[in-house]
Amino acid sequence: MTDTAECDQAEIVRLNPAATAEAKSILYHAYRDEPTFKYLFDSSRAGYDQRVRATIRELIDLHFAHGQDVIGLSINNALVGIALVGSPTVRLNLAEQFNWRIRMMLTAGLSSTRRYIDYHMQVKATLPGNEHHELPLMGIKASHQRQGYGRLLLEAVEKLCSENPRSCGIGLDTGNTRYIKFYESLGYEKVGEVKLENFTETVLFKPRIPQTA
Repeated sequence: MTDTAECDQAEIVRLNPAATAEAKSILYHAYRDEPTFKYLFDSSRAGYDQRVRATIRELIDLHFAHGQDVIGLSINNALVGIALVGSPTVRLNLAEQFNWRIRMMLTAGLSSTRRYIDYHMQVKATLPGNEHHELPLMGIKASHQRQGYGRLLLEAVEKLCSENPRSCGIGLDTGNTRYIKFYESLGYEKVGEVKLENFTETVLFKPRIPQTA
């Protein structure tokens, strides 16, 4: 972990690959029971947990390999929150990431890989322009949820993104309706929907507010 900054009783840290194991664990538990992942990786079939773990591992590795920011929330030197931040200057089109696709097909399976890429492209198509940040994955440990840490982590990510003059804002999506009010309370607005089987993925966007001197 590097580039530590104090934030109330917690620390916001910019992570390096040494934190991959902790990050994978937090994100696995954050997304395993989410409707989006249950659909994309077919929770009704055997091997669902392995497909979720493989996907999260490959996305974290891809993020680090392309020099993208991985932001963590640490309390007493223990990582409790994680956010993958996609930069507007590095647009990761998963359909063009050949090595990533091969690893995904070998671990998550062909159908899940195709489904994930299709979902990813539909979400991207609803966001305004190309010059924006994206949050493909973000999660807080279950033991630290509903204590304001999610808001703290997201506000830290927004501060980081606001420092990039090329970014017009931040885009994210969720298939869990109980998160929508939380995002809206922080200024995110619904910009589109992606229909996934029997539920709807909501895509939200928050315009960048330039920093003042």
